[in-house]
Amino acid sequence: MARTIAKDYDQKRAHILKGAAKTFATMGFDRASMRQLAQECGVSKATIYHYYGSKDALLFDILDSYLAALRDRVCGLDLAGQNPDEKLHSIVAEILLAYQGMDHEHQIQAGSLSALPPEQQTILRGYQRDLVQCFSDIISTVAPDVFNDNSAKLHATTMSAFGMLNWFYMWNSNASVTERESYAKLVSGLILNGVDGV
Repeated sequence: MARTIAKDYDQKRAHILKGAAKTFATMGFDRASMRQLAQECGVSKATIYHYYGSKDALLFDILDSYLAALRDRVCGLDLAGQNPDEKLHSIVAEILLAYQGMDHEHQIQAGSLSALPPEQQTILRGYQRDLVQCFSDIISTVAPDVFNDNSAKLHATTMSAFGMLNWFYMWNSNASVTERESYAKLVSGLILNGVDGV
């Protein structure tokens, strides 16, 4: 007879993912043990192993869940009826809002993704590429004459914009929604009009 799945299976899994993300971010993926993960999550090691057979499997699920949700949220944004400038501000603001409460996941994305097998890295980097492409497509529409036939400049501008957003995440992780929206306006203004846009 097949084993039934507990009603709170998804809730417990989400709790483990959050606790493990915090542990990996603060201790480092290599140094964190399953015992420490269990302690942070307030469960037994047996419970951790019930959901995940290894640290690698746990790390992959953290990043797969985080990056897929981030990609879907930002790239699925409804921008119908907005002009290019409005679309730019909307996507910048959405990225900052999506980062909220995801500090540990964001940190281990930068520091631990390379610990996974190549085939899993390919999946996760695919989410990242989709997000970059989505952002790049919006940026290209605000100044088509500047970026026309100049993919290198467009890519550099897109990654520079991400740099500004990631700076905000690093130094203002506890920022409120209002503060994030305010910074989104600043970043959008810089992209559109340089310092005159601030």
